[in-house]
Amino acid sequence: MSIKKPVPPIILSILLIVLALVLAGAGCRAHALVSPEVPVPSRVLDVNGEIITLISDENRVPVPLDQVSEYMQDAIVAIEDARFYQHKGIDPVSLVRAMFRNIQAGRIVEGGSTITQQLAKNLYLDPGRNIGRKFEELILTIQLERTYTKTEILEMYLNEIYFGQGAYGIEAAARTYFKKPARELGLAESAMLAGVPRGPSIYNPAQDFEAAKARQGVVLDRMVELGMISGEQAGQAGSEPLQPSKTPAIVRKSPYFIDEIEKYYEQNYSEGLETLYSGGLSIYTTLDLKMQEAAEKALTRGLARLNPDLEGALVALDPKTGQIRAMVGGRDYNKSQLNRVLARSQPGSTFKPFLYTAAIDLGYTAGTTIVCEPVSFPQAGRDDYVPKDYQGDYHYRPFTLKEALYTSDNVVAVSLNAQLGPEVMAGYAQRMGIDSPLRPYLSLPLGTSEVTPLEMVRAFGTLANRGIKTEPYSIQKITSRTGQVLEEHRPSLTQALDEKTAYIVTDMLTGVLKPGGTAANSGRNLGRPAAGKTGTTDNLREAWFVGYTPDLVAAVYVGYDDKSRVVGLTGADVAAPIWADFIRGALEGMSPSEFPVPDGVTKVKLCADDGLLAGEFNTRVIEAVFVRGTEPISKCYGFGPVDYLPYQVSPPFLEGDLGLFDFEEVLPYFLEQRHDDQEE
Repeated sequence: MSIKKPVPPIILSILLIVLALVLAGAGCRAHALVSPEVPVPSRVLDVNGEIITLISDENRVPVPLDQVSEYMQDAIVAIEDARFYQHKGIDPVSLVRAMFRNIQAGRIVEGGSTITQQLAKNLYLDPGRNIGRKFEELILTIQLERTYTKTEILEMYLNEIYFGQGAYGIEAAARTYFKKPARELGLAESAMLAGVPRGPSIYNPAQDFEAAKARQGVVLDRMVELGMISGEQAGQAGSEPLQPSKTPAIVRKSPYFIDEIEKYYEQNYSEGLETLYSGGLSIYTTLDLKMQEAAEKALTRGLARLNPDLEGALVALDPKTGQIRAMVGGRDYNKSQLNRVLARSQPGSTFKPFLYTAAIDLGYTAGTTIVCEPVSFPQAGRDDYVPKDYQGDYHYRPFTLKEALYTSDNVVAVSLNAQLGPEVMAGYAQRMGIDSPLRPYLSLPLGTSEVTPLEMVRAFGTLANRGIKTEPYSIQKITSRTGQVLEEHRPSLTQALDEKTAYIVTDMLTGVLKPGGTAANSGRNLGRPAAGKTGTTDNLREAWFVGYTPDLVAAVYVGYDDKSRVVGLTGADVAAPIWADFIRGALEGMSPSEFPVPDGVTKVKLCADDGLLAGEFNTRVIEAVFVRGTEPISKCYGFGPVDYLPYQVSPPFLEGDLGLFDFEEVLPYFLEQRHDDQEE
């Protein structure tokens, strides 16, 4: 039996140099760089075609080269391939230098590999060191150089190399070690990170800071030698104190959204995650990176001043299509991967619009009045149910349905639910987009059944979209590596409400963000028409705001994962400002648009005290929308409903329908009564 003897290191080095020179000078014909056998991560793209991330089993966030600090670009070139911009992929000078060092050592201690060679090896070849594999590497290197520019090669390289601590690529490394994006890396940080790829287990600053510091010095010296920086700059960078994080970070753009993409693929394709990680799929999603960034910033800013354990979620979709535009499932993905956009919680008074939608659809109007006063409802085998307003108070006066909704009066809501029947309200909530089981209790409009933020944006989107319900979706299309369409999704639309009903309720909800509404402060600087509803659960346990413009609907949830803890703030205090901050950022640069007005409706001015047409003596006037023909025809002269007048009306005036008697006739009497009282 013959035994193959290994090629001596010196001979191998000489052969590689000769081979490299031959290949470089022979003008090798390039072949396809990616063959079907080569594992390629799948691309996830946003609605505008921008890459969100590459999905693989590695912690990696690809970024364009202009999003990488120039210090980092120079540092990696200086230490890994100083002649990168001069050679054509294979550098004979480096190879000759490596040969002499290998001869001196009696073994291969340096390969003279360029950045392009390292990229070819990392992208296409399995680990190993033999002459056949090296030949493949050289061929692929030349092909890379002929296919891509130097800028593109450096970008791919910086996104590909491993930096230790589970971080692949410069963006993940920058965030892992220094908690900042790659574009913000300074000279000291860049020099330290540039030294890591040569030996991630040796020069890892989180594991051996002294070794990493020494390696940083080598990088800085090399940058000075190449004229990239001055000696003074190197000295300042070398003395700059650095404290690399020792906690590995999961770095991924839109991580909660990407998790849902991965779960969807795993559940719907028999090959599971294997193809997703290595099959080179292209997944075209509905996410808008600009809106996603606005959502992440708004939630972070809104929770920054609060307890660090307090959690939140924000989800937004296009009400016309159901396409999910932004999804933030929590405060910090590294601390918790629970996606609260899909977690059920009590929604508080954000549930009231479903009740008022049912009422308007069944013949009530925005001017219908219900009195806020103590009322009790018998319950079988239990104490009577006695609803109360916020802080246990009553107003002891009538409310129009519009004012009751935008001021979030609890007593009026429960009384209205009793008139309609809780099953009716539950049915309308489900018709509009709520899928979770609902308990048809009188307290249902106060949000006593649990739902998810995603369900809430879907249901509110029905109001924003002229009564048309959409099915939320996040994937537009998935294609294979060869471009074959594996699946494709389009909007699914259902007419759930009469468009006049949707518009009337929308008009009622615009009052929430105007003076007198529960979220007036958040609506003040919004700069565009909007509608929404605040929500706060019992004892200030959780806070919500769900709102919409004609172009975007979004829900914000704030609460603790431990449901025994309380936020201590209302939806108006914490959730509505986050929502408004998001809307401003997400729609920046987009011209404001009005809610489309359907045919068959009319807007009139009402006396807020009794729902009649506003008269010359009214001090509280609101505008409300009606189906044409249902608006009030009688005028109010500022004295409120008869049962609540401060002056006693004599019986002759009270005969017949109280809402239709002639105020012109009784006005002199009221004025006389007022004059007499003033004299007393």
